[in-house]
Amino acid sequence: MLTDYATIGVFFLLTVSFPIAAMALSWIFRPKPKAAPDDEKYTTYECGVDTRGKTWIRFRVNYFLFALVFLAFDVETVFLYPWAVKFQKLGFFAFAEMIVFIAILVVALWYAWKEGALEWH
Repeated sequence: MLTDYATIGVFFLLTVSFPIAAMALSWIFRPKPKAAPDDEKYTTYECGVDTRGKTWIRFRVNYFLFALVFLAFDVETVFLYPWAVKFQKLGFFAFAEMIVFIAILVVALWYAWKEGALEWH
């Protein structure tokens, strides 16, 4: 019984010590700045081009909604692929479950379309 706890303790120590050692080594071997940074260091850098106008602008919520809808339907493929690979062995119950899953996703797509989350302007 005590050896089980010792094993867990060793794994815990390794889990804690590896990130700490990595951060310590990177701090030791990092390039050290020779002088204080100048104003050029603190300018906004966007692909080598200086920004025009306000840098801090608000983006429309539709961009984020579009990304969330894409993410939801991208995750759908993660569930569909293994099901399609094992379709022959799963039987009718798995087929019915996938029909329900796809129906829920179709309703979600219809709702996102109705709410205007797919409009890009």
